[in-house]
Amino acid sequence: MRLPFDIISIIGILISFGAILGGQYLEGGHLGSLVQVTAFIIVLGGTFGACMLQYSLPVFLQGVKLLRWVILPPVISLEDVIEQIISWGQSARRGGLLSLEPMLMEMDDPFMKKGLQLLVDGAEPEKLREAMEVDMYAYDEHYRMAAKVWESAGGYSPTVGILGAVMGLIHVMENLSDPSKLGGGIAVAFVATIYGVGAANLFFLPIANKLKSIIAKEMVKREMVVEGLIAIANGENPRLIEIKLRGYIA
Repeated sequence: MRLPFDIISIIGILISFGAILGGQYLEGGHLGSLVQVTAFIIVLGGTFGACMLQYSLPVFLQGVKLLRWVILPPVISLEDVIEQIISWGQSARRGGLLSLEPMLMEMDDPFMKKGLQLLVDGAEPEKLREAMEVDMYAYDEHYRMAAKVWESAGGYSPTVGILGAVMGLIHVMENLSDPSKLGGGIAVAFVATIYGVGAANLFFLPIANKLKSIIAKEMVKREMVVEGLIAIANGENPRLIEIKLRGYIA
């Protein structure tokens, strides 16, 4: 049974936090020493400000929206796609391409529905491929740019963390007359570096790569749909179509 959420993402987050906080505790450190609101504001504000400067508003907002995919990814079943295409091929073999028209009402996937509509309308195989590939490349470009928002955040975050640490050290230098404050002040300064490096390597970069893997799987699905539709348009045997499509998930 498929869970409605991505359990491995949740486990990964818990292990990351557990390892770092647990290590801090085992070394005798105080967990409260890692909580610094000022460092948090500097790192998160500076990182996302830089990302907003790099990307347009629609791309940035789309990247934020994709964050839900980390826990609630879209359902992409390549096996279901193969079964669907084989069903189309069998129907077309028995009753011709027009016999597929009633299936259009049952389709929820816009990409598959568009391809099936073109097939029913009698589009030439190469014209069908051209039309579908334009849609594929537009999807890939749109969503990969959104995923790169998090990749960029992973690049900026460590540098902003160092910036926050330097700002903290400047504040320490201003209080050299009071040696009792130096140790605590330096510790607080370096918390910004922890936030920057930690956020990049535990969150931003893994999120970006997770999103890219989901987008890549969707692209494989779309390639399978296009190849299946072309095969049906060319009148190929459904069994041969199935063998060809299973090569994508071998």
